Amino acid sequence: MSLYSMRARALLSGALVASCVALTSASAQAPGPSPAKIAVESRRAEFTLIGNFFRWFGGVARGNAPYDEAEAKKRAARIAFLADLLDESFPDISNVGEPDSKAKPEIWKEKAEFDKKLAKFKEDARVFADTIAKEKGATEGFKTAVANLGQDCKGCHDSYKAK
Repeated sequence: MSLYSMRARALLSGALVASCVALTSASAQAPGPSPAKIAVESRRAEFTLIGNFFRWFGGVARGNAPYDEAEAKKRAARIAFLADLLDESFPDISNVGEPDSKAKPEIWKEKAEFDKKLAKFKEDARVFADTIAKEKGATEGFKTAVANLGQDCKGCHDSYKAK
């Protein structure tokens, strides 16, 4: 792992710890959001960040944005890191009653299948980060990696995310 990706991981970890400490402090002082609401907010934040980091790759793959090796490595490492957090973002308690959630009930009805797709996404995010680290431009390998990870996202969105 490069020094840069270790540093990015440390920064992201620090931000997440600071957020957790702030939430814990606030909840100790006053009644706060339910565990279900916290799960919904966490996964929304994780997926928003993943989407924000990934969107740039689509622009580069289509030729609408310039390739930048340092930016590609940074964004891919962050996607892989965030993907690893998703296991804890779909607890059973968050399956109903949260109006802000776009998660379909099928996630919990088809939990084994959903867990398989989530595990595949996590592994593919790691492979994506490794591939991006090796590529030196918007090569065919780069475009294939972007398309593969994009298909993982689309597969889950089609099955498990309300429009």
